[in-house]
Amino acid sequence: MWGGGSKKAQPGPAQEMVQVDRTESSFWRSRSPPSNSSTPHRDGAYKTPDSTKVVGASYSFADMLNFENTPSRPRTPTSSKHKATPSGGSHSPTTAAASYNAFMSQTDDDWGLDLDDTVPKESTLVTGGLGSIASMAGVTSIEGRPSGARGSKGAYEYPITKKRSRGLKPQFEGLVRDPGNSLHMIYHPPINTDVHSSAEIEAMNARISRINKFKTVLQSSTVDLTKLRSLAWGGIPDELRPMAWQLLLGYLPANSERRVATLERKRKEYLDSAKQAFSRGEGGMDQTIWHQISIDIPRTNPHIPLYGHKTTQRCLEKILYVWAIRHPASGYVQGINDLVTPFWQVFLSAYIEGDVETFDPGSLPPEVLDVVSADCFWCLTKLLDGIQDNYIHSQPGIQRQVSQLRDLVRRIDSGLAKHLNDVQVQFIQFSFRWMNCMLMREFSVKNVIRMWDTYMSEGNSGFSEFHLYVCAAFLVKWSAELKKMDFQEVMMFLQSLPTKEWGEKDIGLLLSEAFMWQSLFRNSSAHLRDDGTTVHNEELNL
Repeated sequence: MWGGGSKKAQPGPAQEMVQVDRTESSFWRSRSPPSNSSTPHRDGAYKTPDSTKVVGASYSFADMLNFENTPSRPRTPTSSKHKATPSGGSHSPTTAAASYNAFMSQTDDDWGLDLDDTVPKESTLVTGGLGSIASMAGVTSIEGRPSGARGSKGAYEYPITKKRSRGLKPQFEGLVRDPGNSLHMIYHPPINTDVHSSAEIEAMNARISRINKFKTVLQSSTVDLTKLRSLAWGGIPDELRPMAWQLLLGYLPANSERRVATLERKRKEYLDSAKQAFSRGEGGMDQTIWHQISIDIPRTNPHIPLYGHKTTQRCLEKILYVWAIRHPASGYVQGINDLVTPFWQVFLSAYIEGDVETFDPGSLPPEVLDVVSADCFWCLTKLLDGIQDNYIHSQPGIQRQVSQLRDLVRRIDSGLAKHLNDVQVQFIQFSFRWMNCMLMREFSVKNVIRMWDTYMSEGNSGFSEFHLYVCAAFLVKWSAELKKMDFQEVMMFLQSLPTKEWGEKDIGLLLSEAFMWQSLFRNSSAHLRDDGTTVHNEELNL
């Protein structure tokens, strides 16, 4: 099998992703031609007789068959400046932009249908793909907090529970000051030959050995990032992941002598920005951005208790709002709310004991919430800096990745590519979400965190180029099933893939397959040749 332990990253072009809603309902759904007005439902949504549109990435194709009307996705304005380029397959020549524009004109989210019609044109603000949104029915957290814009005090202060949690690590003050202190706090359960089986003992020893390899690298006065990337490719131990991620993203200095001062400065900068952003109260905030964030956050990972707590929601709202106003060229885009969640879980886990997904952060001291939020903000910023062209007007990064995925699948499995073409499934119809959401709708957050270990070890190209090969390996994995399906069955299957039972081994295999395709096709003329050649696993002795 292909080993990834020694994989080294090559710098690649900056690129990125955007996204849509995180509910598990449908992707595609028809609606009738647009009307001049929309009618409010009693649930606060709006319906319109528009059966020519399709409801976008938050929905599965299955639900499309059962419902006629749903709210929609605010669309990114499309560009008319793109020049035509021939597309592959047996389709007639078209442009990537035309295909994208057609897709976006037929794709809406589940909470914005025609709401712009209720807002005066002069109040409409384009923020990285989001139109202005009128008032919506409130969404409630598990504590009963309604969403929506709040004044400066309510928005900036943390909701804190009265009782301190037993899950807080007693050494948290040292961890706040320097993440390197985590290296001295790792607990190894004693091995008992009377209790543990030989297989369990072997696994425990392997884990201890792997942790020690990471510690050897991380304890250096200046961390060797090349060695760290090599180790991280195969996955990072949970206890060391917060520090490793911050190093791999370039947020935490490799030089240990600079860490404390750098963290103090960066964290203060974030907290000052947050304080300033909310200092003028509701009237001084960008209402379009804030409102969209405040309705997106309560819908993020609703199946995980951590994200139902209002302290989590308040922290994530602040992180996203500060990021948006500091990046006016793109602003907030639906989907960035998903991208911050792996950071939130990983960095929060550094300060608590037990399962982070069931933890209530409202029991944590404010200083811990401050540093977790600041670290999330800066690491999210580092990630998004490398994939910004997925957020700008007409989203060229996603268009490029969808086109590259189509070409790559033709090289790997021409039979699958031909079948999808024959049943009139366009790659953008399913892979837009894969690029937009970084496959976060297809896998659990824990599995995504494992994937990000490898993505970060790939360097600048991890979330762009390597992600493309992961998507190709992921699609080809279902080739046998997909070749037996018609359009409707393909769309239903791809929007509800059977990955709920996937674990770390499944993710590791997928990443190894992606590395194999990358090794074969990166900078290869074969990648560009359109001869219908299929590369079979048998030919590679897999």
